[in-house]
Amino acid sequence: MISLPIRYASVLLIALILCSPLLRAGDKPVIYDQVQLSANASMQVENDTLTAQLYAQQEGSDLSRLADEVNQKISEVVALVKQVEDIELQTLGYQTYPTYHQQRVTGWRVRQTIRIESQDSPKLSQLLSQLQSTLALESLNYSISPAQREAAEEKLIGQAISSFQKRAAQVTQHLGRQEYRLVQMNINTSGQPIQPVRMRASMMAMEAAVAPPSLEAGSQSIRVDVSGTIELQVQQ
Repeated sequence: MISLPIRYASVLLIALILCSPLLRAGDKPVIYDQVQLSANASMQVENDTLTAQLYAQQEGSDLSRLADEVNQKISEVVALVKQVEDIELQTLGYQTYPTYHQQRVTGWRVRQTIRIESQDSPKLSQLLSQLQSTLALESLNYSISPAQREAAEEKLIGQAISSFQKRAAQVTQHLGRQEYRLVQMNINTSGQPIQPVRMRASMMAMEAAVAPPSLEAGSQSIRVDVSGTIELQVQQ
């Protein structure tokens, strides 16, 4: 048996008293039943951001020459894009790998990709028609900007919580209880991101500028799910 000094035992006793529920003589502890509920809200949101990926690629036996040609093309495009307002530019992966014939290295392939993005679709579409004289278009896709997504989710969270509260009140009433309290709640957001449209391998860079691609932004669904647990007070 472990003995404690008197002063520590007194402190422990006081702590236990403070942590104990205060019940008067004859009081009965309140007992609750738990119920799990869920609700959701969704809406269609217009896509407002267009993203394109383009690449420069060269093949041959002279690796230094291939790298120099790819670097020159990318440098020219980067300089051109930087002159256009409201266009975001990012250079992506740079790849160098051998090509084979009958299990022997016969040459090299050098490739670099860039990514451009804008909320001004007509301007970006026109820019693409210029860039395709130098680079190959790999993919195009529309998406929702972070600001527009956040505004939609903020609205939907309020709607989903209101729906959850309405269901909780209905359950409480139908089960003949007077009140409920919230035990825990989870809020999740989800969307249906559009997959990039991959361009066919035949859509390689051309010597002359091509017509701007036909684009339609469309929309996508954003949804907020609310789930949680409530406790119903048992009638006394």
